[in-house]
Amino acid sequence: MKFNKFAFAIAFVFTAVLFAEVALHADEADQSTKLTFNRPIEIPGQVLPAGTYEFKLADPNDLNVVRIFNADGTRLYATLQTISTERRDPAGDTILIMAEPEEGSGRPVALVKWFYPGETTGHEFMYSRQEEQQLAQDRQQTIVANETAEAGD
Repeated sequence: MKFNKFAFAIAFVFTAVLFAEVALHADEADQSTKLTFNRPIEIPGQVLPAGTYEFKLADPNDLNVVRIFNADGTRLYATLQTISTERRDPAGDTILIMAEPEEGSGRPVALVKWFYPGETTGHEFMYSRQEEQQLAQDRQQTIVANETAEAGD
């Protein structure tokens, strides 16, 4: 009888530690990242004004749907379909790939790819075929950003 109580106690502690471990890594699972842009940024379907936004996966088990919220997560701006994209080396910080249009075009900088810190697989945003052709002509710029660091300079 004492052995069963001891085994139950060990199992209970192990389960509690396992659930605590999952809770501690919740932000990593949904890749929640806050970014501040100092100028308007184009995303598929709209232009976000300068400001701070929270990027996160809609479902941690589906890496192809990204949601963009305001800084405190209370307003959803977009739910975007993405495709997986790869980097050769992971970075310790957030990596953004931006498309810089020609000066005088009147178009904002466009967000093309987002990589969560430490990941080699990122999220490539899907634009319309016409927008894709235009972005392919624009200069691609890699930005290394800490969380809540300014991106888009």
